Amino acid sequence: MTEAQDGAAGVVARLKRHMIEQALPLWSTVGWDAATGGFIERLHQDGSADRAAPRRVVVQARQIYCYAKAAQMGWYPEGRAIALKGLEYLLAKAKAPDGRPGFVYGLTPDGGVADPLRDTYGHSFVLLALATVYGLDQDAQVRAEIDELLAFLDSKLRSPHGGFLEGLPPAMPRRQNPQMHLFEAMIACFDATHDLSFQNRAGEFFALFLASLYDKQTRVLGEYFEEDWSKIPPVSVEPGHLAEWIWLLKGFERITGCPTGRPRGELLASALRYRDATGCLIDEGDAEGNIRRHTRRLWPQTELAKAWIAQAESGESGAADEARAALVLLERHYLSHPVAGGWYDQFDREGNSLVATIPASSFYHVLCAITEAEQVLG
Repeated sequence: MTEAQDGAAGVVARLKRHMIEQALPLWSTVGWDAATGGFIERLHQDGSADRAAPRRVVVQARQIYCYAKAAQMGWYPEGRAIALKGLEYLLAKAKAPDGRPGFVYGLTPDGGVADPLRDTYGHSFVLLALATVYGLDQDAQVRAEIDELLAFLDSKLRSPHGGFLEGLPPAMPRRQNPQMHLFEAMIACFDATHDLSFQNRAGEFFALFLASLYDKQTRVLGEYFEEDWSKIPPVSVEPGHLAEWIWLLKGFERITGCPTGRPRGELLASALRYRDATGCLIDEGDAEGNIRRHTRRLWPQTELAKAWIAQAESGESGAADEARAALVLLERHYLSHPVAGGWYDQFDREGNSLVATIPASSFYHVLCAITEAEQVLG
């Protein structure tokens, strides 16, 4: 066995250990504001907390998800208490602080409202966090929060053209990203509750994907759309999202039995065109497969690993090896950071780090990829 093969063979165990021994302790201690409550938005380059940074609700929700998921996996016994503490802060500070329904977009470091926008993308992660916490204890109060959030989405944010608006107040262009993460949240809600209504809700996003988001001719997913979901040329393609949809389509197939193998295979073939010399996915391309931006962020690499994991779960030959290879690239380029439990967020085409801070927002992507790898690749 070569050194590279040996590295790939042990990568899942190494990354799991990295999560348990480094990342989970870091983000629950330095990454939690003991004075005011709430998770820190980002760390400085040296691993100290950036306490002055405004706090996006999407990041609070993602960190709650991470600790609830780590508790569910049995990786981090303290995870449940940390997730509940984070949820208590989120509900107290971000839910309707101005008397209007829904969650605000951003908070000040001391817990005031920094931005009152009701952001659909952010609400998708609040829903994901609630579903994951509900999966731990089946707490009736958490279920009531899920139902209240769904009622808000249905009454205030539904679009007559399908899917959901960008937020309140509504903005243009329409983006596929909030729809994708609501799809993810509905699958998570089904897994946590086994309530069949979430199959139907997930099905609405699958239908939107097939009808409007996915272009069967070019076999790519666009990012930006007009109000009626018609394409905005030139089409912008984020290969990380192509990969993310592969994993979500596999999740939809798992909960409904609806076959998704064909679009998954097409999306994967398309995504693989947008790699640079390192083998990593770049940030943006066009519909023809050309690279538009040669930068490469961390999160597309986790999603490529998850895409291959989904294909491995479906029994695709060679997919497990590809998944491990993608995890090795993630480990080598992004997680080998001088701060234990930290990461590099983005590189330029020469491999220079472009982001000085360590953003908390990436934790959700990293943890999700590693838990999926553990469950499928073992």
